[in-house]
Amino acid sequence: MEDGCEDMITDQDKFVREALAEYESPLIGYAVGFFHDVEKARDVVQDTFMRLYQQDAEKIQHGLKTWLFTVCRNRALDVLRKEKRIVGLVEDELDQVPATRRDPSERADIQERVGQVHEALSRLSENQREVILLKFEQGLSYQEISEVTGLSMGNVGFLLHAGLKRLRNILPEDLIQNLSPQSL
Repeated sequence: MEDGCEDMITDQDKFVREALAEYESPLIGYAVGFFHDVEKARDVVQDTFMRLYQQDAEKIQHGLKTWLFTVCRNRALDVLRKEKRIVGLVEDELDQVPATRRDPSERADIQERVGQVHEALSRLSENQREVILLKFEQGLSYQEISEVTGLSMGNVGFLLHAGLKRLRNILPEDLIQNLSPQSL
């Protein structure tokens, strides 16, 4: 009987399953930035994958990552508009990091540093914050960020440069060593 079930799996099913395995977690992390609510983020990501299932895999497979992030972003913005509220981008990332056996002082130091970074990010414009998170948290290229946000590549570059420059002025020296232009 199991062989019969295997035969029923279509190429579209396989395509969506592979995309889900690779991109579900990064998309949830991205969507959480819009809502501060993991469940709402999961709902948006689920809707994103439902829309993927309705697409022609051959038409979007080469730009799949960008397509997924664009649809996720647009769906999240639709939900925010529907709720008529705008929420900032900060969530305590430590809740999403697997538990490790660090001593309390080390955990406190990490929490403090994460708090400093989130506070600094909250002082940036919405566009700067979004392109920085897409670049550094999700690993998207300038081209992919441009396609996701609808901004020109030049604007993406400007927003990254200006946002990182501002972060360098806000953050303590020991936290900005990873914000070098070479890391872009």
